Formats: sequence, structure tokens, C-alpha cells
Amino acid sequence: MINSIDRINELARKQRGEGLTNAEKVEQQALREDYLREIRGQVLNTITGLTVVDPLGNDVTPDKVRAVKEKASDKKD
Repeated sequence: MINSIDRINELARKQRGEGLTNAEKVEQQALREDYLREIRGQVLNTITGLTVVDPLGNDVTPDKVRAVKEKASDKKD
């Protein structure tokens, strides 16, 4: 679970209610960027673990997914 989600929600509620200070707005933006970075990382991990196989057992993984897998494996090396 993403740790910053509680604070993001807290700031969103405060923004709707009484408003945010400039420091809180900066914090909110930073937390949102971190949240999106974590989500994108999770999606990338899911995609790099993906292999598509047809009913005959042939690997039919799309080329775009293969490219992402190769790029991710290059970063690990």
C-alpha cells in the first residue's frame, strides 16, 4: 500500500473545507507526484512480468511489451 495516500486525502479534505496554506499546497503537489511515480512503477513491474500465450502454447506477447521488458532488464544489469 502506498503510505502517502492518507496524507494526500487529508490535504484534499482540508482543501475543500477551509483551504490550504502555500506550504501545504507545495506538500500536496509533491505527494501527488510521488504517488504517481509509485503507481507507474507498479504498472511497469506488472507489464514486465507479462507473457501472452495463445491456446497452442505459442508466445504472442506484443512487441511493445517485449520492448518494455528488454528496457527494464537492461536497467537491472
